[in-house]
Amino acid sequence: MENLVSPLNIVSGNISRTDNIKESINSFLEILLTTARGDCCIDPEFGFIFNNMRFEIFNEREGTIYNSTTTEGVEEDELYTKKISGNSRNLNTFATDLKEVIMKYEQRLADVAATMSYVREERKIYVTVTGVIIDTKEKYKYDTTLKIWS
Repeated sequence: MENLVSPLNIVSGNISRTDNIKESINSFLEILLTTARGDCCIDPEFGFIFNNMRFEIFNEREGTIYNSTTTEGVEEDELYTKKISGNSRNLNTFATDLKEVIMKYEQRLADVAATMSYVREERKIYVTVTGVIIDTKEKYKYDTTLKIWS
């Protein structure tokens, strides 16, 4: 089975493909992680909601993103209560959102789990995605970092 690679390349009039399923999944997860939700006009739900918060300020004491628009008596948006660091087994984390979007759009993986760990000194978020490749039953692991914006 051949899989698409990213970036897309046209070779001899065809989109280039690879037999390396891990490489293809890695490329797709990179696109998913770096796309803000709503940026894809064909599917506005595609992307990782965390990227929609890129101009917000980190609340390092709380481990959340600071909501600069809150006013008294108005319920706080649930995105501002989600923890930046955590894993997909915890309900109120961005890692849970990441797991859900991966399960929706990356159909080649099963038993998906995601972890996000913010390291203040490095100003980076370490992201790990694990799962099982459905076709080969092989364990899968993807590691990357996200640079924070504030």
